[in-house]
Amino acid sequence: MNPPSIRIQSIDVFRALTMLLMIFVNDLWTLKGVPKWMEHSQTFEDYMGLADTVFPCFLFIVGMSIPFAIQRRIDSGDKNSRIVIHIATRSLALLVMGIFTVNLGSMDSKTTGLSEAIFEILMVLGFFLCWNVYPKQDKTGKYISYALQTVGFIVLIILAALYRSKSGSDGQVHWLQIKWWGILGLIGWAYGITSLIYLFIRNKLLVTGVVWVLFTMFNLSGFAGNFGFHLDKSPIEIFPGNGAFQSFALAGVMASIIIINYSSLLKRMLLFINLSIITLFIGLLEHPNFLISKNLASPPWIAFNCSIAFLLIAFLHWLIDVKGKASWFNIIKPAGTSTLTCYLVPYIIYSLFEIFPFQLPDILITGIPGLAKSLIFALLIIGITAGLQKINIRLRI
Repeated sequence: MNPPSIRIQSIDVFRALTMLLMIFVNDLWTLKGVPKWMEHSQTFEDYMGLADTVFPCFLFIVGMSIPFAIQRRIDSGDKNSRIVIHIATRSLALLVMGIFTVNLGSMDSKTTGLSEAIFEILMVLGFFLCWNVYPKQDKTGKYISYALQTVGFIVLIILAALYRSKSGSDGQVHWLQIKWWGILGLIGWAYGITSLIYLFIRNKLLVTGVVWVLFTMFNLSGFAGNFGFHLDKSPIEIFPGNGAFQSFALAGVMASIIIINYSSLLKRMLLFINLSIITLFIGLLEHPNFLISKNLASPPWIAFNCSIAFLLIAFLHWLIDVKGKASWFNIIKPAGTSTLTCYLVPYIIYSLFEIFPFQLPDILITGIPGLAKSLIFALLIIGITAGLQKINIRLRI
């Protein structure tokens, strides 16, 4: 069975809610007295806070989008070879953006010749020029859009050439390095591998479930040092996360396959809830031997977050697609439809705050007022994204 032609609105709402939370938790560093349960856990803490659930849920939604996106390309006449090229190009773009963003924190402004704030603004400008969705135009308009994209690539090439890091442990100053891939790069890895898998498996729920198990076992093996587990060491990584991020995306693919293959709401709900219970049980079995650690991408962290995501999509699918309550979330809708734009706008805002220093009084960045400030900040970012969307500034890769 092919994915339905109608848009599954719960996917957009789930994506928007996740992006709202991502901006919110990413702003918590500006506050004082943040409740521990909201923050990221430390690497070896054996704990999972709210912030540790956001990225897995986002990857789950990336996975949910894949069957519908690929089917749209098939419906438009694209062959598998063309779809593979699209997947590879999109993944590469995310990896490039990930490499740039992950190197910001170690940039040396003096040897680079630019302040970190200016570098960051130019970097995001380059991203927008390269990957903006330019409106359909006549021949002249197309040349202009190609010219703008070329300028964007030139900006990024110049920034890459100028970039110098602070002296590392080896005492050397480096250019851009692959340290870890950053959030965008990890999305690129998850999206690329999962999309290729789906392209050849399609809507076979059982087969997709088996592949999900293989990736979780791959992660388990890497984390445990081939099952001789060492809780005081980082996992052995073959590729980022050793299957963790693909596991989240494949779980999302399974959720979409359930919607595609089963028209009965009862069957959908039972499958979502059963998968939530199964992954919860897997996490409980793993936890006595493994830490719950986002930074290590540990097996229980994968299982518990998959359980949360299946439960959330069950509720949102019922509320949004069945009960028709999508309008309740209109205020955050741009975060679900212009997600990459929404993710990158804070880079510019924080850079502007660095150039033009502005400090709120402690009372507004502490406790409940502080949390309200971060929530308002997240909503303002979504508002800016909506404004950019109205003037045809929206990233899509």
